Amino acid sequence: MAIGGQVSGKDSTTGQTIQAAKRATDGRIAERLAGHFLEQQGLTILECNYRCRGGEVDLVCRDRRGLVFVEVRLRRSAGYGGAAASITAGKRERIILAAQHYLATHAAGDADCRFDCVLLDDLSESAIEWLRDAFC
Repeated sequence: MAIGGQVSGKDSTTGQTIQAAKRATDGRIAERLAGHFLEQQGLTILECNYRCRGGEVDLVCRDRRGLVFVEVRLRRSAGYGGAAASITAGKRERIILAAQHYLATHAAGDADCRFDCVLLDDLSESAIEWLRDAFC
């Protein structure tokens, strides 16, 4: 805290900026909203934030046909291209790597799977856009 009662923007206990902490909290809320939305659409959530060395998948779900690996993106401003534009080639590679790891350790090698994206402009279910087969 700076003199005069102004906040410096950095939490001295963790070194994390207040803005970064808020983004992380908003990201967790977005993932919960996306999970709830997908459950309403008939998917079953199997894993949240599945991580392996080099990759992560926000949600691993099951639908009638097989497994669905879901990336959840929250972008409140379209100034940098919106939520869909924030999924770069490198991000896709890390999601695919985590999905391959999940399939190798949890599922039969011939399991059907797809990659979906749940995009949010705001933290509300009315702001959700669901892209199925987003990586094909």
